[in-house]
Amino acid sequence: MKIISGPLSMFGAKVEIAAREKGIDFELAMVPFSQQRGYEPRDPDVLRINPKRQVPVLMDGDLEIFDSTQIFEYLEDIEPDPGLWPAHPRERARARQLEHCSDEVYFPHIIRLMGLESTPDDPAAQAARHEAAQYYRRMERVLADREYLAGTYSYADIAFYMAQLFGARKGAPMTKETPSLLAWRDRMTERAAVRNVAGAMARYLVSIGEAIPDFLRDID
Repeated sequence: MKIISGPLSMFGAKVEIAAREKGIDFELAMVPFSQQRGYEPRDPDVLRINPKRQVPVLMDGDLEIFDSTQIFEYLEDIEPDPGLWPAHPRERARARQLEHCSDEVYFPHIIRLMGLESTPDDPAAQAARHEAAQYYRRMERVLADREYLAGTYSYADIAFYMAQLFGARKGAPMTKETPSLLAWRDRMTERAAVRNVAGAMARYLVSIGEAIPDFLRDID
């Protein structure tokens, strides 16, 4: 199995964490990236497999797929133990909804902050931070009676951990207003697979002179 990702790919990091949690043997290939040109020139396998020209891409024999959520589902099918979706259909549905919301409801607000780091008072930046804070409050309520977002550790946790990492980087960090969420983040950061992947991203950020969130400063 080969996973093609990028050094600052949130979605690629999600897939890598999941594969490591499951103990799957895979080759990790990082596509070229620079601050000046981004991901240009694009990797030829990424261009061939993904019409959206984006990582992550998974290659397993003659199977070639893209999209982090679709890759999650494939990993769950080929290596069901440990399960990263809850066993009960209702809880599994809730976990899938949470994973989807992390990508499609929360993260678009963080995308809007990209490029506005130097103008935090810009109305667009203020609106994006407000929406991110609203989402954090929502997740605080979700965690009121549980350690993980869907009860048991799942892809929903992996997705939101990486998304909030980018939120912290772009000026929308979680605060003491959501103590259960901060405790959840600490639990996530202590997981070996998460530390491996988030730690590599933190080291890359340091290597290019970028700041890293405080909660990653002591990561191995």
